[in-house]
Amino acid sequence: MRFITLALAVLLVLVHVELWFGKGGVPRMIELQGKLEAQQATNEAARRRNALLAAEVNDLKEGLEMVEEKARLELGMIKPDEIFVQLSIPRR
Repeated sequence: MRFITLALAVLLVLVHVELWFGKGGVPRMIELQGKLEAQQATNEAARRRNALLAAEVNDLKEGLEMVEEKARLELGMIKPDEIFVQLSIPRR
């Protein structure tokens, strides 16, 4: 009877050693949990960026106002018979 109790105690210790120091133990789980949270934050930022880009693509498909605004701001384009005036703020 004493041998069985000792054998079960040794097996219990081995299970705990594997749980705390093994390949799939608690420290590895905590490390993976941290990586998962970081990846989820990255994914959420990408989702927001994708939503903004999708809205911009939708605006470009539906209306010419967005195309005109982009052409004016990014390319400096003007309409015929239009005078382009650029104001600059003096630096101190």
